Amino acid sequence: MKFFDLPKIDLHCHLDGSLRPETIISIAKEENIDIPSFDINEIKKQVIVPLECPSLNEYLKAFMIPNMVMQSKESLRRVTFELFEDAAKENVKYMEVRFAPVLHTVKGVEIEDIIQSVLEGIREAEDKYEINGNLILSCMRNMSADIAREVIEKGRKFLGKGVVAVDLCANEEEGFCEKFLEPISLARKYGYKVTIHAGETGIGKNVLDAVELLGAERIGHGIFIKDHMEAYKIVKDKNIVLEMCPTSNVQTKAVKNFSEHPIYNFHKDGIKVTVNTDNRSVSNINMKKEFEIVSKEFNISSEDYKHIYLNAIKASFADFKIKEKLKKFLYQIK
Repeated sequence: MKFFDLPKIDLHCHLDGSLRPETIISIAKEENIDIPSFDINEIKKQVIVPLECPSLNEYLKAFMIPNMVMQSKESLRRVTFELFEDAAKENVKYMEVRFAPVLHTVKGVEIEDIIQSVLEGIREAEDKYEINGNLILSCMRNMSADIAREVIEKGRKFLGKGVVAVDLCANEEEGFCEKFLEPISLARKYGYKVTIHAGETGIGKNVLDAVELLGAERIGHGIFIKDHMEAYKIVKDKNIVLEMCPTSNVQTKAVKNFSEHPIYNFHKDGIKVTVNTDNRSVSNINMKKEFEIVSKEFNISSEDYKHIYLNAIKASFADFKIKEKLKKFLYQIK
């Protein structure tokens, strides 16, 4: 299969992990931001993680510099537009981008303006390219439940206007779900969809908790349900969709190498999986390359690809009109 030509859907992509290195330097110069270097090769070294990265914590260090240049309304609009532009140029037809608004308040920009700026970037790209998108608001697990509640409250007015869901992300510790019971329950009440990073770093029970306690409809990664029977069963029985990101999973050492990734075993056993980039720049990946890796390791067929594409349509938080539009691209998968 020629994966470049095929329609693609990316449901798990972090904005701050997907900046063009050239843009980092450009914004830093325009806004007088003191980044560690203005040499493109040095910036690439600091924001692109090798496959040999030792851990998730080490992987997350690559986000420091991108976040330094995402502290104005214009920079947020720009990097969002460029992300969708890059995705559109490799035939991604729909993308849900996520980010944590609270990380972009360093220079005093209000959370509502931060969200609005990202939505403007998405809409600008939609006007220019054959791509649609929506926004997921991430809350940081290393911050308080009160901060999560603030993001959920301030994002509420954008529901139905591009914001579709709430997420919990950052370093994963066992039992994190209980801390966020109240804000995630509030989010569901307001109409947010719920997707939770869980089971990425060896703790399968977190996936069980995310579904049972937080009402997660999708799970980011979910690798370690393979080692937790109850989590595996609830994901399968409730048709919880896994947003899987093979390249970053190797980098963060969720798996040792691509051949050990459980994505195809899950797929063959009836678990609904999707393939996603996670962080296009930090992982030096795009959807075409991600599918080429999965195809090389597991020899997926066009029927497998079609199945995964349909999983992504059904699991997306897009409205009915966009989902019907995405189904029309199925004829391209042969």
